[in-house]
Amino acid sequence: MTIRSQLFPREPQWRENRRGTRRQLPDAVQSWTYETGSLTQRLRRAYGGAVKVSVLWQRWQTPFRTEQQRLQLPLHVHALVREVLLHADGKPLILARTVIPAGTVTFAHSNLAKLGTRPLGEVIFAYPKLARLQLDISLINPEGWTPATRGLAKISQPVWGRRTVYGLQHQHLLVSEFFLADSLGI
Repeated sequence: MTIRSQLFPREPQWRENRRGTRRQLPDAVQSWTYETGSLTQRLRRAYGGAVKVSVLWQRWQTPFRTEQQRLQLPLHVHALVREVLLHADGKPLILARTVIPAGTVTFAHSNLAKLGTRPLGEVIFAYPKLARLQLDISLINPEGWTPATRGLAKISQPVWGRRTVYGLQHQHLLVSEFFLADSLGI
């Protein structure tokens, strides 16, 4: 069996953001889910320069099925998959998974493939024509994460997340972000 994620033993269940979805979310989750700017910048406003990125996984691989569908990728086409933990002062704040098709990596002159510990938001929010094309919502129970992720991110309760398809002119990428308990209070 091919491992497709360090975060999840299997693909999470997502639901499309529809009219009325926002009212169904807790207030703190609404604030993060519908944030239009960079989540990294929001964290930096709260924590200053203490926000760090730990890369958990980065490799070319076949994305999860619904990720392929959202990005309109053919079956079995590889994309760059990057999973990270944003944290500050010993607090895990956000887990993120990014899927970047090869054409988007080429368009961005490989900047997206060579992020290292730089936050993705620093790169994509610098593009003047960045557009949010689609938004999905998920609530993942603790058992929906790998044991390693549960321990690393201190997950003991359900975690809300958003999955966004961004457009950089005619190129797309998919970013899934999961709001850990310590992020929801800021």
